Amino acid sequence: MFRLRTLCAFSWREFHFRSFSCEPLIIQMNKCTDQEQIFDLIERNKETLSEKQVECAFNNLWQLQKQKTSLLKNVEYVGDHPQFFTLHNLTTNKIKLMNDDTLVNVLYITQQFDVKAHDPLIQALVTEAWKRMESRFDIKVLSTFSTCLADQRLYLSPLMGKIADIVNRNLETIQDLRSLCVLMVNISSLISQHFQEQLVNKTELLFDNMSSPEVDIAKRIVQFLQNVKYRYYPLLERCNKVFLDNMNHLDLDSISKIFDEYQFLQFYSFEFVIVAKKRLTEMIPLFDNPASFVKLFVALGPVAGPEEKKQLKSTMLLISEELTSQQALAVVKAMEDMESRNSHLIKKIASVLHKHLDNYKPVELLKITQALIFLHFQSKALFVKLRELLLSYLKVSVIPSEISILVYAISMLPSPHLDETSVSRIEAVLPQCNLYGLNDFATSVLRWIQYDHMHMSSITGKQLKLLQKLDHYSHQRLQQSNNLDLLWEEVKSLKEDWFRESLVEETIAALHRLMDGMNCMNVSKIASFISRTNYLSTLLLDKIASVVIEQIEKIHPFSILAIILPFSILNYDPPQRNEFLGTCMQCLNSHLVLPSSLRSRVQFRLMELNRAVRLECPEFQIPWFHERFCQQHYNKDTGSMNGAQLQIYKMLAEVLGGINCVKASVLSPYYHTVDFECILDKRKKPLPYGSHNITLGKPPGMYWESNTRIVGSSLPPGAERIAFEFLDSKAFCRNVPHIKGKSAMKKRHLEILGYHVIQIPHFEWNSMALSQKDARLDYLREHIFGAGKS
Repeated sequence: MFRLRTLCAFSWREFHFRSFSCEPLIIQMNKCTDQEQIFDLIERNKETLSEKQVECAFNNLWQLQKQKTSLLKNVEYVGDHPQFFTLHNLTTNKIKLMNDDTLVNVLYITQQFDVKAHDPLIQALVTEAWKRMESRFDIKVLSTFSTCLADQRLYLSPLMGKIADIVNRNLETIQDLRSLCVLMVNISSLISQHFQEQLVNKTELLFDNMSSPEVDIAKRIVQFLQNVKYRYYPLLERCNKVFLDNMNHLDLDSISKIFDEYQFLQFYSFEFVIVAKKRLTEMIPLFDNPASFVKLFVALGPVAGPEEKKQLKSTMLLISEELTSQQALAVVKAMEDMESRNSHLIKKIASVLHKHLDNYKPVELLKITQALIFLHFQSKALFVKLRELLLSYLKVSVIPSEISILVYAISMLPSPHLDETSVSRIEAVLPQCNLYGLNDFATSVLRWIQYDHMHMSSITGKQLKLLQKLDHYSHQRLQQSNNLDLLWEEVKSLKEDWFRESLVEETIAALHRLMDGMNCMNVSKIASFISRTNYLSTLLLDKIASVVIEQIEKIHPFSILAIILPFSILNYDPPQRNEFLGTCMQCLNSHLVLPSSLRSRVQFRLMELNRAVRLECPEFQIPWFHERFCQQHYNKDTGSMNGAQLQIYKMLAEVLGGINCVKASVLSPYYHTVDFECILDKRKKPLPYGSHNITLGKPPGMYWESNTRIVGSSLPPGAERIAFEFLDSKAFCRNVPHIKGKSAMKKRHLEILGYHVIQIPHFEWNSMALSQKDARLDYLREHIFGAGKS
């Protein structure tokens, strides 16, 4: 029976190949439906295979491989097959005979079958390609070769640099956007800013000339913009439209990657979120294995609605014990993004994390720490083990960024105390750290100091000494900076407290020194930074205005808000005010289609604009059309008073003759909130409000009619309303006692509405001159009634 089965199998193979024998070998290979058939052909024809037949064998093996459900497992099977080794040896002997397409194609497919970079065949193919690429490779072959190098992680190699140079010299003649996009992604680590701009401009031109841009091209463009950290709105919007039009063709991996890239670039598309959410929700029943479901959970969870989140969490509970270490890490980070409060699921995932804690790298331990702290998870055993692991890594680590990560993670845990050895290790790497690393160290030390102050009521000398060193190296880093874009990359994420206290002056000085590097690509970033610092630098603001005027055609309308914000916040008009604001308005007028994701913010800004034009430009006769919006927006608790406001409230009651003569938290017509209000008759005598005074901390009352005549409304003849505004430090520029735009505009508007406005700056109220109660009472009397009045 065994001999009969063997004879039958042999006869089938003889018959099968006899039917192929009369056809050319390439046709026979193309007809194969299984990789074993190709290997049989290789075995029977290994003495006569040509370079074209070798390429055909590789091509068909790869096409059949892509049809397999278990790709990784089958790659190992093919790579270990004896006839693959035969094909490998045949290829080595025929490299010189291959044309350019065949050479690079064979290299690409060989790498897909996990042949290592140090393999002699790979080395020989790369070497031959290097020799040919300058004079012979067309753009398509060059792009495939760059992908082969990228697969070997040779992004910074001289060979990739040579490819970048070829692209640079031939950019004008390139018309194949698909190949160009592949090249752009692979050479992105090596290009200058000027070359980057050229690539973006060329991409934009070719993109607009395509009748129907492909999804793969759009994905690579967004990947390139992420690689070079360039949020270029025109291309992002074009690519986003391609994604929206082809959402049914995007799989889970593609949508997840686009979400990550958009988040990195801070590009928000409400439309994409809505459509992607619908597509991902449809996938929920399709995935029952942990690997795929975790990907879905991570992508959909942060944008899902209540029902979808409930469904995701219930399924995750069922599979939580099957998760790998990396899957559990991905899930806990997604739960942090979702702001999950499902304690049962948090405990389940934390248990998996605890089990695999020894396998995580330092940066992963930081992510775990951040997520668990944010999720309010408490487990002494897990946190103790986390601390032990972090300290053990800290004892052996020599990489500054890694040490910074470890110390930052330790500072978040209960008992963030560090011993002398750890402190010495921090001090040793400080000269090598950039500002971001130094900032993380400073934040960690400040947490340490805060903890010691709360639990030990003392601050050790080594903590203060470490802060002094951090301050020294940070100032040194800023003084040595010589490139505006590199400086921005370091300062953009600095934590507010330490930065505001220690580095703002030196940072502004560095920006002054480097401001000639300001251009259309970084002007909105610098403007946002100035808004964040509250530091009035007329020199920098004047430079921003001149750059905008000169380069407005290269600035996207979405950047205009960030650009004009510091001028509004800091209450500053540049010398070329009219030209600057007019240029910004023209840019906005050319692009009045705003994304839905900005709807609430935009609506609030429109309300402020409507109010400002209505009050300050009555000649335009603009109606007030935000009444309902304001009623909804302000129909909520205004919060409690701070200490200074409470003092002022009590003293105003004393000065004015009783609590019923002063009103707190008042809404004016057009919805400005007034800290305190009183009314004086024509003889400067306070008028009582009676029973309609409000309780502190409750929603403010607006008892004027906002659609009536404003000045003198609802007052006895000769009487006046007085508005009191306490101006804390946030109402002034950081470096000079110059009132910021919001408070100045509010005073203007209240005066138009008929108020007499008394602003009480914090530095006057808290000064030595007003340190006694009697002095403060006299201060209020003088401002209300005039000198010598009571």
